[in-house]
This record gives sequence, C-alpha cells and structure tokens, in this order.
Amino acid sequence: MNMTTTLATYSVVLTYSAMAVYVVAFIAFALDMAKRAGDVTAATTGSANAGSGAAAAAKTVATVRGGTVVLERVDAPTTPGPGRRGSKFERVGMAMTVLGLVLHIGSDVLRGIAADRVPWGNMFEFSLTGTALIILIFLLVQFWQNLRFLGVFITGLTIILLGIATVNYYVPVVPLQPALQSYWLVIHVFVAISGTGFFALGAGLAVSQLVQTYRQGRPASKQLRFMETLPDADRLEVLTYRVILVGFVLWTFTLIAGAIWAERAWGRYWGWDTKEVWTFIIWVVYAGYIHARATRGWRGARSSWLALIGFGAVMFNFSVVNVFFKGLHSYSGL
Repeated sequence: MNMTTTLATYSVVLTYSAMAVYVVAFIAFALDMAKRAGDVTAATTGSANAGSGAAAAAKTVATVRGGTVVLERVDAPTTPGPGRRGSKFERVGMAMTVLGLVLHIGSDVLRGIAADRVPWGNMFEFSLTGTALIILIFLLVQFWQNLRFLGVFITGLTIILLGIATVNYYVPVVPLQPALQSYWLVIHVFVAISGTGFFALGAGLAVSQLVQTYRQGRPASKQLRFMETLPDADRLEVLTYRVILVGFVLWTFTLIAGAIWAERAWGRYWGWDTKEVWTFIIWVVYAGYIHARATRGWRGARSSWLALIGFGAVMFNFSVVNVFFKGLHSYSGL
C-alpha cells in the first residue's frame, strides 16, 4: 500500500469518526430541546400554582430604606426565554461539534495531502469540505449571535450529507482533469462552498421562523413548548435575512468567478451548461428573496418559504444536477 492510498484510508477513518461524534452531538442537542420544553412546562406550572388562592403571580415584600418601611411588588419568575443559560446537554452538543469538526478537518487535510491538491476536485471531496465549512460557519456565528438552538438541524444535515457522500460518491484519489488544473479551482469552489454554508444556516433559521410563527399563532397550544426559549418569529426572520445576505454576496462572486474560469477553460463566459444554468437559478431565487423582502414588504412566513426554496435549489444543484444531468461539469461534480 503506497503513501497516497494510506493517507486516503486514514482520511476515510477520520470521516467515519467525525460522523460518529456528530451523532453524539445531534443526540445532545435533541436532549437540550427536550430540556427546554421541560423548563418551560415547569415554569408555567410553577406560575399557575403561585397564582392560586391569595398568592398571585407576585408578592409584596417589605424593605427598610432610610428608616422608612417600603412595600414593593415582586413578580414571580417568568418563563425561560432566549436569554436562558445553556443546559449541560447544549454544552455537550457544542463540545462534541467542535471535536467532530477537528476530526472532520483532519480527514479533509489528509485527503488533500494524498491528492497533492485542494480537496474538492470531485463530489466526495466537495461534500467533505462543504460539510466541514457548514459546521465551521455554525460555530463561528456563535461569536455574533447565539444560534446554538440550530445544533440539531446543522449536525443532522451534516450527518446526512456526509453519509450520502461517503456511501455513494466516494472515489479513490485521482489526478484532476486538465480543465480543473487552475487556481480558479481554489477561488471559485471555495467561495461557492462558503456560500452554501451560509445558505444552510439560513435554511435552519427559516425553518425555526416558520415553526415559531405557527406556535405564536396558537398561544394556548401546549405543543412545541421549547420554542418559547428561542427568539420570536420576527427576530428569527431578521436573522435569516442577514445570514442569507452574506451567502448571496458569496454566491454572486461564485457566479462571476465561474464565468471567468469558463472563459479560461472553454473559451466562453457562458454556454448554458446545466450546472451554469442552475447556479444562475439559485442566484435569481435568492435575489428575488432579498428584493421581495426589501422592497415589496415580504416578511414572515412568505420570505421564509422563499428562503427554503432557494436552499432546495442549492441541494438540487448539488445532487440531482450533478448525478443525472450531463454537461461540462459532470466529470468534476462541481
């Protein structure tokens, strides 16, 4: 067994190890959702008990200030909200996600060393790098906004995509086709993967916004209690827009860079290749989302559904177009 094969084998072992750790993270995040629901139920029950009889949802406390007795009304504890401290399950989920990413990046790096190039020259490598960036973006965004409640969605999506890629798309390390032997492979594809990562995060927020809208429309419902610990529907919709806006900028660069690379490789900027068309369709859908929200007043559920249609187009482009449609990009899976 030569060095290339050995490194590729170790890369696969690390990939499966990362998937196993992501499964643990997924379970931890799911348990955190259950814990959130339990906290809300307990707080609601406690408030109801406190409000029975003479003991209302508040009590009067006597304090002495400057020799004067002052009576103050102290409200009962409120239902846990978005500012709640993370549970131990959430902390375990985040820790396992970080550990999974370390193993994931190790797998990606070993694949790149084995191939002696950037590790995104085919669909398996694209999936390997793309899912790592989805996790990385999810972790980095936490420094800007607490979106840990998306842990179930992000880790679940990563497990599914990595599993499909490993089972169906895996190929041995092979040299790149001549058209891919360009520095544009590094620029164009990396930016495309980064944009996909932000679109995935936006899709998770859009789903959360739709669920929150459904729950807020039924205030008496006891279902989906954990959603009370998340931001409200309006805030989730704003976060969705901001995240997708970053992804749209990256996707715009992807479209432009792809046209420049096409001219270098095939002598034309645009040739109506299936992959090119779907890349443009994705850009149009997200451009329509941003335009409708900014100028037409599309807010709430309508904008979130449009955001999900955009992410659906991204997934269709990556899976169905790459596998079933023949074109100039078929050999690369890009």
